[in-house]
Amino acid sequence: MERSDHNILHLLNQQVRRLNQRMNEKLKEYDLYMSQWVIIYTLHTMGPMTQKEIWQYLNVEAPTVTRTITRLEEKGWLVRKQGADKRQRIIHISPEAEQLKDEISTSIRKYENKQLLGLTKEEEHQLRHLLEKMMMEEGDHNAED
Repeated sequence: MERSDHNILHLLNQQVRRLNQRMNEKLKEYDLYMSQWVIIYTLHTMGPMTQKEIWQYLNVEAPTVTRTITRLEEKGWLVRKQGADKRQRIIHISPEAEQLKDEISTSIRKYENKQLLGLTKEEEHQLRHLLEKMMMEEGDHNAED
C-alpha cells in the first residue's frame, strides 16, 4: 500500500489514539483514564487553577472539563477551594492524590521511554521540538483569525 505525503494528520491522530488506549490500560490500576490524568498532571505542573483556566489551557470544552473534575472530586483526586472572589472555585490536587501523583508520573515516564524506544535521543528531541513548534504556530494562527 502506497502512502501519501498528505496523511501526517491522520498518522498523528492514529498514534495519539493508540497511545491513549495504552495509557488508559496503564492508568486502570489507579482507577483513572487518560482524560482524567491530563487534568491532574496539568494541576501538578501548573499549580491550582480555575475550571476555566483548565479548559482553556487544555483546549477542551468547558462541560467536558466540568464533568471530569466532578468525577475526580468524587473519587477523592481533586478538591475545590474558595478563590479570592466568592464565586470563584480553585481546583487543587487532593492530599491523597499528592501522595500518588509522583508514583503515577514515574510509571508514565517509564511507559513513555518504552514507547519511544525506537527513537534515538536526537529523534526524541526533534519530535518534542516539532510538537512544541506546531503548538506555538497554532497559537499564532489563532491570534490572526
